[in-house]
Amino acid sequence: MAAAPSALAALIEALRVLPGVGPKSAQRMAYHLLQHARDPARSLARALDAALDTVRHCELCNDFSDAARCALCESPRRDASRLCVVEMPGDVLMVEQARCYDGRYFVLMGRLSPLDGMGPGSLDLDRLVARASDGCVEEVILATNYTVEGEATAHYLGELLAARGIACTRIARGIPVGGELEYVDSGTLAQSMHERRRISRD
Repeated sequence: MAAAPSALAALIEALRVLPGVGPKSAQRMAYHLLQHARDPARSLARALDAALDTVRHCELCNDFSDAARCALCESPRRDASRLCVVEMPGDVLMVEQARCYDGRYFVLMGRLSPLDGMGPGSLDLDRLVARASDGCVEEVILATNYTVEGEATAHYLGELLAARGIACTRIARGIPVGGELEYVDSGTLAQSMHERRRISRD
């Protein structure tokens, strides 16, 4: 079997850094780009090169930004008394799309995961503590994912911030809007029952 050309082999190997992309998927992507999408591929290469040169971390929230401070941190319409802590930039987009929150953010760029070598030192928590202690923040909302690692991260952050007198809350979990009990997993149903709340006439 003939070996792939070195440039092609390098492209296939480079595509494998994408999440969920194995050898076969990377090979298919490379062949498609070279055979059917050369102009879009060049645009992709230019956009990636430009992003690598210009995109940085916002000095306040740690999200990706083209400037020293991102648009959300610069906006005077955001509520500076609330700080929502999320794992990744995509989580900020999801919260923003829900239109349920108008405060500010801090992006951890990860979560505690000892098996993956991600300890507290990997998350730059000093910046989070400094942000939460700026004199404006009255509530830190821990919005990490409800995974084992996300829960461990929320617990660790809650302890860390509480020790400094910073008020923390954790996003709730339970039955999704529009969800039917018949199709909800038992863990979610049990948590919903545990976190039930009284119905008020008001």
